[in-house]
Amino acid sequence: MCLIWLACIYVQLSEVAAHIYTYNRSYHAVEGMMRVCIVLVGLLCLLSIEAYEVGLTFLDTAVAQGAVCLDGSAPAYHMDKGFDAGIDNWLVFFEGGGWCNNVTNCLARRDTRLGSSKQMLTTETFSGMFHNKPKYNPDFYNWNRIKVRYCDGASFTGDVEEVDPKTNLHFRGARIFRAVIEDLLAKGMKNATNAMLAGCSAGGLTSILHCDNFRSLLPANTTVKCLSDAGFFINARLSEQVTLKAFMQMLLRHIFVSSLHFENESCVFFPQNMVQYIETPIFLINAAYDSWQVKNILAPGVADRKGTWRDCKLDITKCSSAQLNILQGYRQEFLKALTGFDNSPSRGMFINSCYSHCQTGIQETWLRNDSPLLSNTTIAKAVGDWYYERATFQKIDCPYPCDKTCHNRVFE
Repeated sequence: MCLIWLACIYVQLSEVAAHIYTYNRSYHAVEGMMRVCIVLVGLLCLLSIEAYEVGLTFLDTAVAQGAVCLDGSAPAYHMDKGFDAGIDNWLVFFEGGGWCNNVTNCLARRDTRLGSSKQMLTTETFSGMFHNKPKYNPDFYNWNRIKVRYCDGASFTGDVEEVDPKTNLHFRGARIFRAVIEDLLAKGMKNATNAMLAGCSAGGLTSILHCDNFRSLLPANTTVKCLSDAGFFINARLSEQVTLKAFMQMLLRHIFVSSLHFENESCVFFPQNMVQYIETPIFLINAAYDSWQVKNILAPGVADRKGTWRDCKLDITKCSSAQLNILQGYRQEFLKALTGFDNSPSRGMFINSCYSHCQTGIQETWLRNDSPLLSNTTIAKAVGDWYYERATFQKIDCPYPCDKTCHNRVFE
């Protein structure tokens, strides 16, 4: 289709250029403009092929169950239905977006897309592991692919019955999780042959926290596995006074996590403390120099008041040698936290040395000619081989900057 558009545009612009040449003999100038237009249209065509839009479904029936966003609105998700051989296979992916750990922070996000379905865009771009073409997503393209929007601020774990009338804040993430799964079961997931719970960032943490819970909600004869993309947050110090553990403890003081039962529930939010107890097969995708963790855990604003880390956090190539040494130390701390993730063949791991955050939902990092590689393997192939048990995959990359296949993020 794009080739037809390009051909039509070329013919039409050629005719225009010819007419202009007849009158003022500036054909070559117009021809240059014509080529620029064709290049731009070609790029738009490429984008339209690598990604497409999927509409938003509001789960209005969940409101009666109290399964609502921070502002009390209905939860929502995007769904592209499966087809052909994948009609009974389900990918349920939970969106990320950080956390709010006190009333002030939660109020700040209550009236945004991260706290209210009323503020969400009605379409979402599907690409990477959500794509519906085998060229871009060979193992999961014809599955039912669902992206659940994030609007509870606590990785879908909160369950507080009371609502403060002054703030109208609802902490009901665990109910949202349950309501979404029950809705999908009613829509055909109860007959699933394969099912995968996945997520990115705070949603990647969701896929870890709810992995065995997800398994328990599906039929015993369904092959169920979990995938966490950039959800392996480590318990590190934010500054001399603040730790990420303290941040999570503040979160749990006002969001009671009823769906989880551990002696020290603040530790549950750190995968290193609980991943060894997960019984369901699980795959971890993470950058050892995760850009979100570097910006918000290693060198957050509270610990960098003079802004010496600003350029480094925006672009890893601008880090000084001293800062790179600190980054290497953080990588070692991250790898140490992975030691509880045993080498069972049911578990997979793709830990590259890129400066990025979330790599499954973007075509360029999931599967493309220039995608990141480990052992000459793309993320898409590694996950597909692991899920379908064609091969095991547990790889950790060499330290930065050895990996030349990385797509390192550059922030504005």
